Amino acid sequence: MSLEKSKYEMDMCNGSILKKLLFFSVPLILSSVLQLLFNTADVIVVGKFAGPNSLSAVGSTGSLINLITNLFMGLSVGTNVIVARFFSSKKNEDLRQAVHTSIAISLIGGLFLTVVGLLLAPEMLKWMDTPADGILDLATLYVRIYFCGITASLVYNFGSAVLRAIGDTRRPLMFLMIAGIVNVALNLFFVIILDMDVAGVALATTLSQCLSAFLVIRCLMKEKSAVRLVLKDLKIYKDKLFSILRIGLPAGIQGSLFALSNVVIQSAINTFGNIVIAGNTAAANLEGYVYVSMNAFHQATISFIGQNVGAKKYKRINKIVLTALAAVTVTGLVLGLGCYAFGSSLLKLYTDSTPAINAGLVRLKYISTCYCLCGIMDVMVGALRGLGKSFLPMVVSLMGACVFRLIWIYTIFEMERFHIIDTVYVSYAISWILTASVHILCYTLIRKKLKHIWGE
Repeated sequence: MSLEKSKYEMDMCNGSILKKLLFFSVPLILSSVLQLLFNTADVIVVGKFAGPNSLSAVGSTGSLINLITNLFMGLSVGTNVIVARFFSSKKNEDLRQAVHTSIAISLIGGLFLTVVGLLLAPEMLKWMDTPADGILDLATLYVRIYFCGITASLVYNFGSAVLRAIGDTRRPLMFLMIAGIVNVALNLFFVIILDMDVAGVALATTLSQCLSAFLVIRCLMKEKSAVRLVLKDLKIYKDKLFSILRIGLPAGIQGSLFALSNVVIQSAINTFGNIVIAGNTAAANLEGYVYVSMNAFHQATISFIGQNVGAKKYKRINKIVLTALAAVTVTGLVLGLGCYAFGSSLLKLYTDSTPAINAGLVRLKYISTCYCLCGIMDVMVGALRGLGKSFLPMVVSLMGACVFRLIWIYTIFEMERFHIIDTVYVSYAISWILTASVHILCYTLIRKKLKHIWGE
C-alpha cells in the first residue's frame, strides 16, 4: 500500500509552538463545545418543555455516566501518545497496528459498557441518593437508552484520538458539527412533537453519537497515510495493547475515580432537594464549556510532547509546557469570569425558576471564577503523560483531588455549622491548588532526570 501525506497532518516538532498549538487547539475547543452541546441540548429541552423533574433527572446522571465510561475514555489517551510517537518517528507498521488495536478496543469496551449500564443503572442511581419522587425512574430510563449508544461514543473518541495524534483536529470538528445539528433537531422533534420526555433526549443523543462514529470511521477508512483503517484487519496486537494500557489505563482509572468522587459530591448536593439539583445541573453544564476549552490545551500538550519525544526533539518540551500553561490560564480566566459575570442570563437558558437560577449562581461564584486552576492542573497532567509517565499523575491526582474531596465531604461538610452547599463547592478550588502544585514539582524532577538519560 502506497502511503501519502495527508493535508490534515501537522508537524509539531518544528516551527512556532504557540502558532501551531493554537491552530491545533481551536478546532479541538470547537469540537469539544459541540460535543458538550449534546448534553446542553438535552438539558435545555427538558428544562423548558418537560419540567424540573426531568431536568433534575438528566442532570443527576452525569456523574454516573462518567464513572462508568471514564475508564475506557482514558485508554484513548494511550492511543494518542503511542500514535503520535509512531507517527513522528515514521514507524508505519507500528502505527498501523496501533490504529487497528485502538478501534478494536473501542468496540469491545463499548459492548461491555452497554451491558453494565443496562443492568446496574437503577442500583447505582439509588446509591447516589437520586430522589425517588419523580426523578429516579426518569433518570434510569435516560441512562439505559444512553448506554445503548455508548459503543458509538467510544469509537468516535478513539478515532478522534488517532486523528489528533497526527495533528488533525479539523475533521473531528466537522463530524461533530454535523452530529450536533442532528442532535438538536431530534431533541426538539422527540420531546416537543412526540412528547417523549427524557427518553426523547436520550434517543437523540444516542443517534447523533452513532452518526459521529460513522463519520470518523469512514474518514479513517479513506485515509491514504499509515493511519488508514481496514475493517477486515481489525485486531488487537498485544504489544500495542500493552503500550496503550500502560499510558491509558492509569488515565482511565484516574478518570473513573474522579467520577466516583463526583458521584459522592453529587450525592451530597442531592440532599439539598430538587431546586439546588436543578441549579447545580445548569451551572455545571455552563462550566463544562469552560472546562472543555481548557482541556483542549491538555490534549494538545499530550500530542505535542508525544510527537517531540518520538522525533527526539527534547529541547522543545519545556517550551511546549510553558506555552500551554499560559494559554490555558488566559482561557480559564476569561471564560470562567465571563461565565460568572453573565451567569443570571446564561442560567435562564436552562430554567425559568428564579430559585434554581440563584442556586446555580452560588456554584458559579465558587467554581467558575477560579476554574483556571483546574486547567493548570490538567496541562501538567498532560505533560507527564506525553512523557510516558501516566501512573504518577494518576496517584497525585487521586490523592490531591479525589481523596481530599471525599475527606472534606465526610468531615468538614458533615459539621453542622458547615453543612451548606457553599462548603461543597469550596473543596474544588482547594483541591486544584494542592494537586497542581504537586504536579509541577513532579514534572520538574522527572524532566531533570530525563535530561540526563536523553543526553540533552
